[in-house]
Amino acid sequence: MRADANKDDAMSENTQDNSAQAGAGAAAAEILPFTSSTPFTMGIELELQLVNRRNYNLASDAVDLLTWIEPRDLQKQIKLEMTQGMIELNSDVHTRVDHLIEELKGLRAALNRGAQYLNIDVSGGGAHPFQHWNEQRITPSERFFHLHEKYGYLAKTFTVFGQHIHIGVPNGDDALYLTHAFSRFVPHFIALSAASPFYQGADTRFESSRSNVVRAFPLSGTAPTLTRWSDFESYYDELLRMGIVASMKDFYWDIRPKPEYGTVEIRVCDTPLTIEHAAHLGCYAQLLARWILTERPFVITNDFYLLYQYNRFEASRYGLNGSMALHGSTPATSSKLPIYQHLLDHLQDLQRYTQNEAEQLTIKRLRHLAEDRLSDAAWLRQTFTERGSLNDMMRLSSELWMGQEPPPYFQ
Repeated sequence: MRADANKDDAMSENTQDNSAQAGAGAAAAEILPFTSSTPFTMGIELELQLVNRRNYNLASDAVDLLTWIEPRDLQKQIKLEMTQGMIELNSDVHTRVDHLIEELKGLRAALNRGAQYLNIDVSGGGAHPFQHWNEQRITPSERFFHLHEKYGYLAKTFTVFGQHIHIGVPNGDDALYLTHAFSRFVPHFIALSAASPFYQGADTRFESSRSNVVRAFPLSGTAPTLTRWSDFESYYDELLRMGIVASMKDFYWDIRPKPEYGTVEIRVCDTPLTIEHAAHLGCYAQLLARWILTERPFVITNDFYLLYQYNRFEASRYGLNGSMALHGSTPATSSKLPIYQHLLDHLQDLQRYTQNEAEQLTIKRLRHLAEDRLSDAAWLRQTFTERGSLNDMMRLSSELWMGQEPPPYFQ
């Protein structure tokens, strides 16, 4: 946007000065422009484990795998990550969860074909159970080498695997409101996706150990309690000028706006063991967004995140069996509720926001998980108990991801 100072030759010097100032103001407003997108559309990113077929440790084959992806145009949706034992799968933008599942099946098939050439398998899960961070190789990339130099060993410990969910929003103010409102449901997303009970060869006693690794980075945690996009632009510009950030990628928040995409991004989920579960988590975020932006149920204040860390820990440690502390309008109205019960209450409320049978199926499936306290983490522990081997557990986990008929609760 530019002020047209030459429009009228008779314009006074004072008016020209005002126009110049207006132009400067307009330029300032473009510090971090927010790209409008269709509300409530969704897309997901999945960070996946590449494992060798000898002992099912991580295989540093991501660069080679990418060259085997066919058809070639799918390579734009399959990307390299920080270390070479992982690869990222990116969906297109969707309005329906069943369409998302079908696309993910096609992407999975392309990954599987490429993996066969390299004699490796692909697996979900939030953390590899026995890899060692110091053995991981940084992916050749100027950005990844820079991050390794900046963050030291943290860059290699970041060999953990998450699902990111993007929800479309029309403007920056709505994006900030949804960013904050989604934070109330972070325990749901952590508990529903928890799939990293083992780390560095040990049972961590956490449902999601991955979430602790992410917290080690600076600028992790939560976004500042700003509610106007113009204020967020000023905040971003200050950090940009100080050299603290170079782009939105430098914010490792649990939930962050993504202005270049016109989305809000949920980043707390472990990568599930199946594509179907990953898609249902995306649909849950979509349904929550419809409810949140329609009813505006929260008032965002400076104390909005007072109980956030407690609730996040409970979900990471205990999954659906954890507890949620709920901040009331007065101390007498504050309370605690099991995470599974809080989830069930909201699933019931979201029924009226479903628009098709596929979304109703998502509600039904998630309700089943909550009622029976089922999780990928529990499946991994049970499989390890039955097999007595983390290696064999990873073999069966990769079979799940790559399309073998899943057990009933995964369906």
